[in-house]
Amino acid sequence: MNQKVLIYLLFSLFVIVLNWEAQHTMAVASLHQQVSEEEALRLRILANSDSVKDQIVKRDIRDAVNVAITEWVTDISDLEEAKQTIQANLANIESIVEGELAKAGLEQTFTVAFDEVQFPTKLYGDLVYPAGMYDAVLITLGDGSGENWWCVLFPPLCFLDMANGDAVEAEKGEDEEEQKDKGKQEQEVDVSFFVVELFSNLVERFSK
Repeated sequence: MNQKVLIYLLFSLFVIVLNWEAQHTMAVASLHQQVSEEEALRLRILANSDSVKDQIVKRDIRDAVNVAITEWVTDISDLEEAKQTIQANLANIESIVEGELAKAGLEQTFTVAFDEVQFPTKLYGDLVYPAGMYDAVLITLGDGSGENWWCVLFPPLCFLDMANGDAVEAEKGEDEEEQKDKGKQEQEVDVSFFVVELFSNLVERFSK
């Protein structure tokens, strides 16, 4: 087999590999729509500790705060307006937290702030909220050393997290996603290795 045929086969193989990579990238992009940090407002609650009582009060505060904020932003479609509304109601959020702590019989310090807060990656259906710094309401109860809970306040998606459990459980789910991604990457490596091996075999065969 002459050199022209070898060049033609190698070029064809190169085109096939590029086409496969392009189709793979397009398929991944079509499945998920990424939401930037500038398009969402979020909520993060840090429990005082992992004790049963502290975790229960964290969930009670979560429910009460989510109900209130959802009411405030339900008829709002603009992100900046939602941000201003939530910031204007921080004192009301503090009152909610104080009330829930009183119901639980806890004399516990707390802080309510509106700031940029770090969040891990979160998936809602085909929407991906990547890890990063988001404008958020951050509620810290006591020492803030217990399991935390977080969600997307605007657009209102907290009810989805409330149905699925705490953020710690979601993070475990992320580990499963990471394992799936790792499996996909390993498959891609296997395919790439196969292509390289095939390429090497062809070169060796034709050189002989």
